[in-house]
Amino acid sequence: MSRTICLTSDELPQAIAGLEAGDRVLLSGIIYTARDAAHKRLFSLLDEGKELPFPLKGAAIYYAGPTPAQQGMAVGACGPTTASRMDGFAPRLLDLGLTAMIGKGQRSPEVRDAIVRNGACYFAAVGGAGALIARCIKTADVIAFDDLGCESIKRMMVEELPLTVAIDSRGLDLYETGRAEYASLPVKSG
Repeated sequence: MSRTICLTSDELPQAIAGLEAGDRVLLSGIIYTARDAAHKRLFSLLDEGKELPFPLKGAAIYYAGPTPAQQGMAVGACGPTTASRMDGFAPRLLDLGLTAMIGKGQRSPEVRDAIVRNGACYFAAVGGAGALIARCIKTADVIAFDDLGCESIKRMMVEELPLTVAIDSRGLDLYETGRAEYASLPVKSG
């Protein structure tokens, strides 16, 4: 049975071990946005031995590229992008201390292994709900790669961002268990 848990980004590193696939989390605090282009640049910095624009240890990266802010909002729409596009980057970042990733869709076995190896987790955000998610974002400041526009890295303060634990720190994957559970439901004939 899933639970709804309110967490802050500061509590996240210690709380992950207690989260289970299927749990709903309302996350408040600091998260960072980064998509494909930003990940490539992060890797260039790492390869060159340079400092990253934010500390990976304990951080959560949201795979999103928010649209420009609307009146009275920190951002426009800010829905998740397909997480598998970052699968080639995620294991190294997790090994360097990344705590959580937020996106949509399945992850590769390599990412799942890195999640388990590092006691991290992967959260799913609701795709197609970017305008609603934007209401949870209180501030969004570009901290790196401004030339990438909406794909720049942003430091965001979120309040009760609704997420679901898709892969927990033990490797339980909601995308697999959910399909299996659905497949086992009895079929009703008409």
